[in-house]
Amino acid sequence: MRAGENTADVVAVEARRADKNASGIDLDVILRERLNICVARNAVGFGEDELRTLAGAQSFERGVGYLDAVSGLEVGDGSVIARVHGTDVYEVELTFGEGTGTGVLGWCDCPYGQEGNFCKHCVAVGLTVLRQAAIPRQRAAARARVLGLEAWLTELSRDELVALVREQVAGDRELRRRLELRAAAAHFDLDTLRERVLALVDPRPFERFGYVEYSDARGYARQVEEAAHALRALTVGGQAAQAAGLAEETIRMLSEAYGEIDDSDGVVGQAAHAVVDAHKQACRKARADPERLAEWLVGHVLGDGNDVTDLDPLDYADVLGPAGLASMRLLAAEALRRSPRGWAEQYLMERLVKAEGDVDALIALYAKDLLPSGATHLRIAEELDAAGRESEALAWAERGLRDTSTEAHVDGRLVDYVCARYARADRTAEAVSVRRDRLRAERSLTAYQQLRTAAGAVGDWESEREAALAVLREDARQGRDSRFGGSVLMDALLDDRDLDAAWREASGGADDRQWQQLADLSRTTRPADALAVYLRMVEQLKEPTGDRVYERMALLLRGARDCHRALDTLGEFTAYVCALRAELKRRRKLMTILDRHEL
Repeated sequence: MRAGENTADVVAVEARRADKNASGIDLDVILRERLNICVARNAVGFGEDELRTLAGAQSFERGVGYLDAVSGLEVGDGSVIARVHGTDVYEVELTFGEGTGTGVLGWCDCPYGQEGNFCKHCVAVGLTVLRQAAIPRQRAAARARVLGLEAWLTELSRDELVALVREQVAGDRELRRRLELRAAAAHFDLDTLRERVLALVDPRPFERFGYVEYSDARGYARQVEEAAHALRALTVGGQAAQAAGLAEETIRMLSEAYGEIDDSDGVVGQAAHAVVDAHKQACRKARADPERLAEWLVGHVLGDGNDVTDLDPLDYADVLGPAGLASMRLLAAEALRRSPRGWAEQYLMERLVKAEGDVDALIALYAKDLLPSGATHLRIAEELDAAGRESEALAWAERGLRDTSTEAHVDGRLVDYVCARYARADRTAEAVSVRRDRLRAERSLTAYQQLRTAAGAVGDWESEREAALAVLREDARQGRDSRFGGSVLMDALLDDRDLDAAWREASGGADDRQWQQLADLSRTTRPADALAVYLRMVEQLKEPTGDRVYERMALLLRGARDCHRALDTLGEFTAYVCALRAELKRRRKLMTILDRHEL
């Protein structure tokens, strides 16, 4: 139902139009369907507009195409569950509130849905619900069943309830595990609780050939979440110190197991975060010893197992306090001394120093290992900028340019940073000088383009260009090619659209990419020269095969046709193509591609 429509509107139209209009459309069917949608919307509190907003236009339209794939629709009081058959069979659950305007939430176990998105499968189920005239009755029936169940349970005696729970536990392994954990936590049976928690995070029952496959990761993640729940229950029950110790054992086991789990959807990682949260909660409640906790945190972060938990030790700052943070700083410094190039050691030390807000200490840390690309110099400059120390920031960036002046590959962001600061301070001539030096060291098209922009801003490109081309011309004479092949000189001339100069230099250093670009740019001004390039390149493609080769041949032939058209010699082109087709007629895919390009 569109915005502005209501039940009265639909009923009124239905009364006026009963059968068919002049075009043969069955309005009775259409109006009945829209009346159903109106009634269902009032019952579940959402409509097509809400589904479109949640999913986005693209997912909504895709969901429309899945209407016939929905099966097993089960309507509850405040939710609906269904299956949608796509590349796999996906479970979908929609939850909604009473009346209109309360919206809808969707969950689907497809990969896109697991990322928290309202996917096309949710849309399909939502649209199916809106087309069910019996939704109000089904919700009422579900509500009655819930009330009936609660009333029946209330009437049962204690012995009857115990018998019922035993019956359910016997047939449901997950329920039995959850209740065993709760019982152990309630009675402070720490040995049993430890045994059950560690059993839950043991991946071996899920392993096939020593590895937990993608299809089994979700089941394993559910068990890890159960372990996290048990740890939280232990803390709430007054056993926080024991919960903290057991959580550390659990995290260790997860870390050891994670390398052998296909966690492409990140579900195990999310469950591991729940264990870490339970550990933090236990440490706070138990008022954990700061120095011991600092030692454990540093050991975990610098170990091989932090991938699964992605634990940030600063999240424990309130538990560690000044003494714990100081201890962690000493431990991190010692670890960095032992392994000065260790990525984890450097990251941990940076996090601790940043948390202290000591900019000078952070710069001293960075300065111990300055990368030859200048990236570290830039990082220092940015930290100084953030601290409002702009003159020092520029000095570090300028030092970076000096330290990397002979390097062919320098972080372009450092050069951009310095030139931007020069431009802001009206030091444009110095910006041009930086770009000029960069071109001489780097010899790339990008450096040439940046010099052109800087010199053009001060009206001095003409003289700069001659000097820059002289540098690139010398490279071409010595046979130095660009990273993409061919000389940088050719790339620069083509980028400047200096085609006459490009034709003069092409024979000395152009590759096929540059020859074709030159021909493409010269079809109208030098059609004969461009035609010779196209035909030569077509001849080179007669031997190789494959779709990419054939597509390229077709594009070259189209260029050649444009040249013949400019030369008023289309008859020669037709004859050439006919001869080419006859020569290569056994290559059926080529013939198909030529037909598609009308060649």
